Amino acid sequence: MDSIKKIVLGTVQFGCQYGINSEGRPDTRMVSEILDEAWKGGISILDTSAAYGNAEEILGKVKAAEKFQLISKYPKCDKTVRETFESSLNKLRCSKLYGYLLHHFSVYTENKDIWKDFIKLKNDGKVEKIGFSLYEPHELDLITKDGIPFDLIQIPYNIFDRQFEKYFEILKEKNVEIHVRSTFLQGLFFKDRNALPNKLLPLRPYLVKLDDYATASGLSLAEVALNYNIQNPNIDGVLIGVDTKEQLLTNFKSISDSKIEVSIDVKETELLKPINWN
Repeated sequence: MDSIKKIVLGTVQFGCQYGINSEGRPDTRMVSEILDEAWKGGISILDTSAAYGNAEEILGKVKAAEKFQLISKYPKCDKTVRETFESSLNKLRCSKLYGYLLHHFSVYTENKDIWKDFIKLKNDGKVEKIGFSLYEPHELDLITKDGIPFDLIQIPYNIFDRQFEKYFEILKEKNVEIHVRSTFLQGLFFKDRNALPNKLLPLRPYLVKLDDYATASGLSLAEVALNYNIQNPNIDGVLIGVDTKEQLLTNFKSISDSKIEVSIDVKETELLKPINWN
């Protein structure tokens, strides 16, 4: 199914604990099994970062670069972009990357000249596409205002969080590859509606509305959330993360041609940012 080709497998779970429903970090053998199933299923891109614990080392051990295109990121750190990039190549056991993103936007706002280092990597043929991992629309507004050239962008997007949607067509006109993360809102869509933390209780009515739509459509929550993102013609890559091979296969089975037509407008937008959940 062509839709599977849109799936980008995130690897943060391979290097550190992540998400409110995480089953725990898979060991190297399990990672190898997950990647085998991913490749057989049609996934061709993996997303990682120097900030994801030892995820890059694990991907290197299982020789992920022999099959997959790799995207990594430069986080806020004491090393230069070049030093961090070369360290990532060494850990991943490869000579170049498909994509390299600036992971923490504050790095750019504190030193805008740092983007020249990314351009140099691309000009040197070390990476095919450079770009940003963003969290807020105002960040995209700033790099657009600054006239920064970029090829790839990663942003949060799901049924509840559509803050970047108004930029999609503009980005596509500029031939920017759009990858979206937080498809399942870091697992919140699957959380027991009667066991939500107090801080997230305002989201319960919206989750119930999502449940009602899924029930009326005869679809699972995973099918609704995943296909909602996959079916958006402006989205090139949909990131998902898994802890087990079984979770990946379940996600594959969730991909369908059932048209997802749901509109849920969340007023408490600050709760759509997991950083505000604690």
